[in-house]
Amino acid sequence: MSEVKITIDGKEVHVPKGSTILDAAKKLGIDIPTLCHLDLHDTKMVNKTASCRICVVEVEGRRNLAPSCATPAVDGMVVRTNTIRVLEARKTVLELLLSDHPKDCLTCAKSGQCELQDLAEKFGVREIRVTGDSQSTYKLDHSPAIIRDMDKCIMCRRCETMCNEVQTVGALSGINRGFDAVVSPAFESPLSETVCTHCGQCVAVCPVGALTENDHTWKVVEALADPDKFVVVQTAPAVRVAIGEEFGQEPGTIVTGQMVTALKSLGFNRVFDTDFAADLTIMEEGTELLGRLNRFLAGDKDVPLPILTSCCPAWVNFIESQFPELIDIPSSAKSPQQMFGAVAKSFLAEKMNIPREKMVVVSVMPCLAKKFEAARDEFKVDGNPDVDISISTRELAHLIKRANLNLMELEESEFDNPLGESTGAAVIFGSTGGVIEAATRTAYEIHTGKSLEKVDFEELRGFDGVRVASVQMDDFTLNIGIAHGLGNARKLLEEIESGNPRNLHAIEIMACPGGCIGGGGQPYHHGNSDILKKRMAAIYEVDSNKAIRKSHENPSITALYEQYLGEPMSELSHKLLHTHYFVKDRV
Repeated sequence: MSEVKITIDGKEVHVPKGSTILDAAKKLGIDIPTLCHLDLHDTKMVNKTASCRICVVEVEGRRNLAPSCATPAVDGMVVRTNTIRVLEARKTVLELLLSDHPKDCLTCAKSGQCELQDLAEKFGVREIRVTGDSQSTYKLDHSPAIIRDMDKCIMCRRCETMCNEVQTVGALSGINRGFDAVVSPAFESPLSETVCTHCGQCVAVCPVGALTENDHTWKVVEALADPDKFVVVQTAPAVRVAIGEEFGQEPGTIVTGQMVTALKSLGFNRVFDTDFAADLTIMEEGTELLGRLNRFLAGDKDVPLPILTSCCPAWVNFIESQFPELIDIPSSAKSPQQMFGAVAKSFLAEKMNIPREKMVVVSVMPCLAKKFEAARDEFKVDGNPDVDISISTRELAHLIKRANLNLMELEESEFDNPLGESTGAAVIFGSTGGVIEAATRTAYEIHTGKSLEKVDFEELRGFDGVRVASVQMDDFTLNIGIAHGLGNARKLLEEIESGNPRNLHAIEIMACPGGCIGGGGQPYHHGNSDILKKRMAAIYEVDSNKAIRKSHENPSITALYEQYLGEPMSELSHKLLHTHYFVKDRV
């Protein structure tokens, strides 16, 4: 690749042809402030709308200032990033943005994580010289998962790029002009009435408080304060390798025991592990997979293959609205979150003699779509939800800090039983490829009748957006497809529509980059894929250190079937642990 030489603030640097001034500055370690710009290298998202103009620089020989994020570096170019003219321009742009922005930083959910707020502090803006009565206002949009407060939108269009180009959902676009301009669904419809999957990736890239999670932390506090309620909590696998970041720890720090202690200190009556329900998911989903495969091998060509894992609620929302013709292909097994809620409010409630309506199930998830999933009507019994409240990893961190607890100073504790015992197969649900690897560990042994000595299926791991691998199961070769990110999922689904040319038998799809470790409710990684990779490594470390690494060997799962469910795919199992899907209109 040919290179160009560019001089920035008196320093020369060589960069590949096609690089921007901003790219060259980063190579030199020169900081140019940005707001609308975002480059998520490993998720193939580049937002270079050049709409904010915070990153302007002086280019020798040009009369106007140039946006460094969208101006190509040209051989021999001389650039100045620190002249008085540049500083004045940036400050003016910042003041114009702030003049049309609410001043409610004290109560904003993004306070402390707001890039506009950071820039105001960096530039020492203490007053807004631009005044007027024409500040734009928009209708507040609440969905069960996401809050859209477009009064705070700065039209950076990051969310639009993420939704349309990376996730290929198409729920957002820029509409109107001038003060009425805003990023919105079609016809300014509420998100809950659109094709939005509630994956939360738009929230993850929003630089301000225009898009935030629907915070449920005070609902949790109210439940804990109610003496008439028995409150239990479950924690997803990806939470334990990420929440430490909110307390100053390196990404991938495993804080399972301290997290359990924190939850018990908050006052939960029982602290359980979603990993238990992940093992349960493998028993149901794995049995369903083998059932379909056996029918296929017996000559039934109408069996719906490939089977698609159904643990990710954003992915389920995606297929319901984007690929209605494939609605019968996903496994009917509920996600681990919902399986846990169903078992807690039936088996556990009966065992402890607690009326269903007096038990409150709280879930801690890396995902915002889990909030939407918990609110779905099919996961309720006579109006009472299986999971009452779902909070994100970030929300749990806020709760812990609010209670004046320092996570890293706490002693380690164990999860409560019987819904707290899990295997290594369950924890890898948190990483892309983990669900199908866990299912393969169990399916192999059941199909072949042999003990699986090497449980690590390395061929199913990795960070490529779309991966295909084959696993030999004696006389049968199981072909597996894996995708993380909904844009990558679309590629696999379009393959199925075109006749499944790779003869895939099973597909795992996760909506977020890296799987749940990159969920919309995790600590913000700001596009740094190294953070995701460290979380992924920690997930597999937890798995490798587990005494039991196959879901069907979990003694608590065995006991649950013996004492209550009977067997996988039994009548009671199907009633409690399986669901159905709905075709949704595309808006």
